[in-house]
Amino acid sequence: MFSTEIDEACSPKGIGLTAWRFNIGAGSSSQGNDSGIKDPWRRTEGFFKSEGVYDWEKQAGQQWFLKAAKERGVEQFVAFVNSPPIQLTKNGKGHSDDGLSANLAAENYGTYANFLANLFHRFKDSVGVDFDYISPFNEPQWEWKGGQEGSPWNNNELAGAARVIDSVFRVENIAAQLEITEAGAIDYLTGTKKKHNNRSNQIETFFSPSSPDYLGNLSTLAPKVAAHSYFTTWPVEKLKRERERIAEKLQKYPDLEYWMSEYCILENNEEIKGKGRGLGMRTALYVARVIHADLTIANASAWHWWLAMSPYDFKDGLIYHDKKTDDGAIYDSKLLWTLGNYARFIRPGASRISVSYADRDLTETLQNGVLISAYKNKDGSVVVVAVNQKEAAVDLELNLDSESYVKVTSYVTDAGQNLKSKVLGKPKKGIFTVGKKSITTFIFQSK
Repeated sequence: MFSTEIDEACSPKGIGLTAWRFNIGAGSSSQGNDSGIKDPWRRTEGFFKSEGVYDWEKQAGQQWFLKAAKERGVEQFVAFVNSPPIQLTKNGKGHSDDGLSANLAAENYGTYANFLANLFHRFKDSVGVDFDYISPFNEPQWEWKGGQEGSPWNNNELAGAARVIDSVFRVENIAAQLEITEAGAIDYLTGTKKKHNNRSNQIETFFSPSSPDYLGNLSTLAPKVAAHSYFTTWPVEKLKRERERIAEKLQKYPDLEYWMSEYCILENNEEIKGKGRGLGMRTALYVARVIHADLTIANASAWHWWLAMSPYDFKDGLIYHDKKTDDGAIYDSKLLWTLGNYARFIRPGASRISVSYADRDLTETLQNGVLISAYKNKDGSVVVVAVNQKEAAVDLELNLDSESYVKVTSYVTDAGQNLKSKVLGKPKKGIFTVGKKSITTFIFQSK
């Protein structure tokens, strides 16, 4: 997941992930079956014991992985909360009873904020990890009445809690920025929804100065909005339309960037179903289309997958493992390597380059065609990613200033290859072949 090394054939050993999300658990595992969460794999340990008293030995496995990610070069870390600690919630559970309001009383906002501040200091001083962002309200749109940890938040509740957290973070000199909104689906950012309309239209609600829930003046708030791509990827017309709305809405707020901060395949449609592990190219190509749309239509400047490792018979893992606590096999997926076609080569600080080609904006191209995007890294290298959804190879002519580059290398992921490298030599104006049902990354190096 993290390696940037190459093997004897000059192909990458890993996909070079550059960000890692850490879940701050609510503590439902201590309640066992009484937690109301049937699956023990969905219960978490919690650090919070009582106000000012914590057990920092909890979540040892996640803490180990957090440090392992940093040791392997990951530089950006996000700590996110599904549910506040069970000791603070209204019902003493890691989920809501009725799904109508936040499972945290207003009088506990301050204690919750202090907990997050103390967690930041603890991980910075004792674990050696600086969280860049803290996300206190993950997917506030959903009712979260059981099944896993979570809390609904109405917009006014979220705004009230965010103001308290901001005030504590300023007093405590917390360097991490607050991440808002972590919407459960991207259309909750851009418009009013019939169900839970008090949890929608979040860009206007939190960033329009005329809104009673305006948060744009909070000094610790990150200048971005975050949302999850769930339930907006099919049909392809919807995939395209909802991302266009993100881009259009953010034109009014040019200081905000957009993060796609979580996605796996939950949808069941005529092309793909969430159930069943998707180790092959069908799943990989479906997700590559979503990545392409999020980056090039919605202008996302970050893209995160859920989960890195999964024990489930579901299309939610880059890597799968047997659902055992003491042993078991590990299985990689084509999706792992497909994400690497982006993550391994488009590095932090890169800028996206505009790409124009015939029928680029057609829905038919997005659904069945070749999808091309390009990026320039801070080291001057240019990255071109081509997703070929067709059953036949395609020849591309890339119109760029080839004389500026000394070498071009391709990296192919398809049914038989995982980021397989091939040095193409000094680029010339000519044809680059992209194999059928594949993702190919071309790297143009200037030195």
